[in-house]
Amino acid sequence: MIEIFDKTTPNWYVIHTKPKEEQRALRNLKQQGYECYLPVLTVEKLRRGTIKVIEEPLFSRYLFIHLDSSEFGKSWAPIRSTLGVSRLVVFGNEPAKVDEQLIETLRAQKEHLSKQPQSLFTKDERLVITDGPFIGLEAIYQMHDGESRAMVLINLLNKTVKLKIAPDKLRKATG
Repeated sequence: MIEIFDKTTPNWYVIHTKPKEEQRALRNLKQQGYECYLPVLTVEKLRRGTIKVIEEPLFSRYLFIHLDSSEFGKSWAPIRSTLGVSRLVVFGNEPAKVDEQLIETLRAQKEHLSKQPQSLFTKDERLVITDGPFIGLEAIYQMHDGESRAMVLINLLNKTVKLKIAPDKLRKATG
């Protein structure tokens, strides 16, 4: 059976944004009357020595736009010149379509993704102390202590010792 493409049905497409301008592109496209969707993830980030919970795009530099490709749909021309937008993603000459089911799945996961922030460090992760009297020692992350400090375990004189340290004095161990 041959499936006929219905040009009157709006589809989701992919917008490539300028670096770190996903929110700006989203805001400007919405102000022009376009329906857009930017899935975000709640994460912990180190800002000025303390851990902050922020929202960041799930797909860096990408957002989704719902467009009607029929002659009655809103013009696509203003998209290219919208502040924050780099371009509409295309494969060959065809704009990159996204299945409606993917958008619905991402929207359904939104509540889960935004409730529990993705931790900067995970329990039992190997870290290295980057400053202070224990610089260069390997540490095992345990948890936040609730006072913007991380609780880690270090091996000191063949004994495991708990240490509270500022998160900006830690980095993930390589290898």
